[in-house]
Amino acid sequence: MANNEQTSNIGLWKIGLIALGVLAILVCAATLLPGARSLNASDGPRLTHTIDRGELLVTVTEQGTLESSENTEIKCRVRGRNTVIFVVDSGTYVEPGDVLIRLDTLFIEEQIAERTKFALWSRSGAERSRASVARAKLAIEEYIPADADKLGRFGAELMDIQKDLAIAEASLRTAKNRLSHAEMMNKSGYVSALDLEERTFAVERAKLAVETTKTRIEVLEKFTKAEELETLRGNLAAITATHQANVERAEADASRRDRALEEIGYCVIKADRAGMVIHPSAARWKDAPEIEEGGTVHKDQILLLMPDLERMQVTVGVHESIVDRISEGLEARVKLTDTTLNGQVSSVASITSPAGWWTGNVVKYDTVIKLPKGENLKPGMSAEVQIIVAKHQDVLRVPVAAVVETENGFFAWVQTADGGTERRTLQLGDSNDVFILIESGLSLGDQVVLNPLAYIEEAQEEVLRAVEETESDGS
Repeated sequence: MANNEQTSNIGLWKIGLIALGVLAILVCAATLLPGARSLNASDGPRLTHTIDRGELLVTVTEQGTLESSENTEIKCRVRGRNTVIFVVDSGTYVEPGDVLIRLDTLFIEEQIAERTKFALWSRSGAERSRASVARAKLAIEEYIPADADKLGRFGAELMDIQKDLAIAEASLRTAKNRLSHAEMMNKSGYVSALDLEERTFAVERAKLAVETTKTRIEVLEKFTKAEELETLRGNLAAITATHQANVERAEADASRRDRALEEIGYCVIKADRAGMVIHPSAARWKDAPEIEEGGTVHKDQILLLMPDLERMQVTVGVHESIVDRISEGLEARVKLTDTTLNGQVSSVASITSPAGWWTGNVVKYDTVIKLPKGENLKPGMSAEVQIIVAKHQDVLRVPVAAVVETENGFFAWVQTADGGTERRTLQLGDSNDVFILIESGLSLGDQVVLNPLAYIEEAQEEVLRAVEETESDGS
């Protein structure tokens, strides 16, 4: 029987519960048979118990399951949902390199083929754009070289126009000389006015050619050069951006391909150390699905556990009425199928586990019992945990069966020397299922009557009197 509520009041409440059962019979008798208020004291022999000193242990007993405090989690590292085609049996001892689980690889193989194709296409586009970037850079270098000693396309165009300017200026000088000679000859009458006019027109035409050529040089240096540079630089920027996009696309496609190649290696999981392997459902993962062949698993799901068998523990739920008396360091006895171990409370939860219909709406706090190293300790083994809440040495004890609890207090009946009985009012302390610590009311060697409600009329009347007072207060 679990001792979830074994404070001093809890133990006495159990006494009251026994009394209540007997009381119900007495009430029925009192109702059906007028004047019947007690059982005959001679209906049977009175059993007695001699008050002595001894040890009184106050314990809480709960059921739990053996588990490891240190579990190596083996998780799924493959994206998406994948089918299990092999899994090692839970509880199997494995060696390093043993296959633990296999996942279906057909879908990943298809992904590898698809991603490889896209990676090659993207790489091809990146190479083409890389060549375009190189050409755009060369076009700028071709137009205006970084080396001042080199000419470039702009320098060649400028030199060509400067050559035209030199020719135009030479033509202008020649035209002016011819005009001067014609003017001299015109004064001497050797050149007509028409020839003079023609030479004058030639000078003007030569001047216009010089001005036009200078304008070409100015336009080339101030406008054409800047326009061409902006065009070339813009082309370079656009092609560079396209190339960067192509490179990123190629890297992304290559990364997807490499990830698929990496994941296909994760489809076969092997043990990296020796030890026992268990399925998560064998531990305390309540929502963990079964890992079985044909089942599906997802990324980061816990597939298997490798517990450290040298660090075992039991987690039990302690009722909220007694949890205040549970603290770290308390002794505990853990009873397994074929052995009993001495453990110790290592932690008590500060908040309660969720209560609901599945727990009978009972509020409990998770309490961890640490176990010593032992052989043949396996996760999942059933365990009965007895936590020693208090240990009283050399104290007076009275059996639970000898105490009657009413609203007026606690009573026991002591057998006297003449064979009669004497009622004693008790002050009680801690208790367990069998004994209650006596603070006052009884002495060493007293003979107390067990189950006084069955044999002692005064005990029956005391209980009935308490019932009548309760009914009177209620009315």
